[in-house]
Amino acid sequence: MTPDTPPKQSSHWSWRSQAFRGLIYQLVTVAAIVAVVWFLAHNTMENMRVRGIQSGFDFMLQAAGFDIGESLYPFDSEESYLRAFLVGLSNTLRVAIVGVILATLLGTVLGVGRFSRNALVRGLCLAYVEMFRNIPVLLQLLLWYVVLTEVLPSADEAWTAGSFFLSKGGLNYPIPVWAVGQLWAAFGILLGLILVWPYRRWAQHQFEQTGRLRSMFWVPALMVLGCSLLGWALGGAPTELNRPIKGEFAIEHGGALTPEFLAVLLGLTLYTAAFIAEVVRAGVQSVPRGQAEAASALGLSRQQEMRLVMLPQALRVIIPPLTNQYLNLTKNSSLAVAIGYPDVVSIANTAINQTGRAVECISIVMLVYLTTSLGTSMLMNWYNSRAAIKER
Repeated sequence: MTPDTPPKQSSHWSWRSQAFRGLIYQLVTVAAIVAVVWFLAHNTMENMRVRGIQSGFDFMLQAAGFDIGESLYPFDSEESYLRAFLVGLSNTLRVAIVGVILATLLGTVLGVGRFSRNALVRGLCLAYVEMFRNIPVLLQLLLWYVVLTEVLPSADEAWTAGSFFLSKGGLNYPIPVWAVGQLWAAFGILLGLILVWPYRRWAQHQFEQTGRLRSMFWVPALMVLGCSLLGWALGGAPTELNRPIKGEFAIEHGGALTPEFLAVLLGLTLYTAAFIAEVVRAGVQSVPRGQAEAASALGLSRQQEMRLVMLPQALRVIIPPLTNQYLNLTKNSSLAVAIGYPDVVSIANTAINQTGRAVECISIVMLVYLTTSLGTSMLMNWYNSRAAIKER
């Protein structure tokens, strides 16, 4: 081979090709994992057969035979296990979604409060973080459950604020009587959210072109509220409410949040907010100090400096660990079974006791948390890509 002759390229299907070897190694690894999973599954099913233990998911269509104390929609004991698991799933998602929203708001306020020039505010934020994040979340759930069921008064002596009642039975509140107006109001909210998107793009463009800051919160909020009120008015403007009243033994009618739900929500929110506060603090501290000095030189107030300069740049540091906290909150909701909240784990335990299908029920629970965690990760990864700094 002469010096001018280029070296021979190895074939893509040759063992000398690094890409080909890497593909073979991956295929062998996948095959080994599949073989191990098949062996474990086959061994488990064979042992269950030998011991006369039934298996399969056919029980999901059988009547559950038990009631569920809390549900977003009616459930009867004659309905199937499948519907019971759906009730448990809805209860789990309700706690997780509301908890994520409240923990994010509270954690952000606490994290920003750590940079306050007021020593008392800084001290209170620090004390909150150090106290709540160092107490196990299960103990916090038990504490709030004891407070809500033992400290609060009974239903006949419930604390009252207008049409709201707080007692050992939970929080009772008025709810609208369903009419066409509520449906139109929901359509109005959807329309308002659709209109917010072009407005925010326009406001961002105006800020980049002229430097004039336009409202990115209050105007969108008014747009959603206005569209909702317009839909409500077009639907006949119904005003009838189903108000709770004191009964002989309990608060009747209206809507209700049980003490179990409130205890789980309070415990998970306050616990996770402490960690989110530290995530926010670390993110803000990662922004160079010169950015804050530049904002002050431009005449921005302390609030504008944090909202327009520091937090947007800190997002690229905040979002990845924030995703972990969202996943932790969702998975920690499984501890609700300790205080009797009927989440998917509680429903699975009841189903196991009645049917003996432990492997199947545990598999369903694992699938639920795997799906919700992966969905949360995908959503946060998408948002992280949107918030990342783009190179020009």
